[in-house]
Amino acid sequence: MMRLRSKRFSRSNSKLCGGGVGGGVNPAATIGGGEIKWELRPGGMLVQKRESQENAGEETMITIRVSTVSKWHDMSIQPTSTFGELKILLSILTKLEPHEQRLLFKGKEREDDEHLHMVGVRDKDKVLMLEDPAIKEGKLLGSARTRVIQAPYRTISV
Repeated sequence: MMRLRSKRFSRSNSKLCGGGVGGGVNPAATIGGGEIKWELRPGGMLVQKRESQENAGEETMITIRVSTVSKWHDMSIQPTSTFGELKILLSILTKLEPHEQRLLFKGKEREDDEHLHMVGVRDKDKVLMLEDPAIKEGKLLGSARTRVIQAPYRTISV
């Protein structure tokens, strides 16, 4: 036969968790022989530090496949990066300025200040890059105007 005993919280147990008289939290409290490390999140929430970050020592990189209309690029980037930072990296490969690019993930256009990990981008995910249609149209109109302007000069200068 098994007996169950209720565990009562006493004043001594609360001191171990950092909830003592001062109300402060011990950043490295020990419970049951193990040490718990705490971290303060940007929103002000105090949470237990994750083991994976502690063991890694540095932030891991994820690989994203960015697809353009004609080709694709595999890029390694930190998951806490923003879509704006991704656009800057893509501008080196595609020769399109960041303001000329539109990035889509899961069917939605993403803003430059959105973080990759906050919208659910994980390792081996795909992001679609398109050229901004307004800028593309402006380029086409600009090149058509220069052709019309240059054509009379070519015929006259013969």
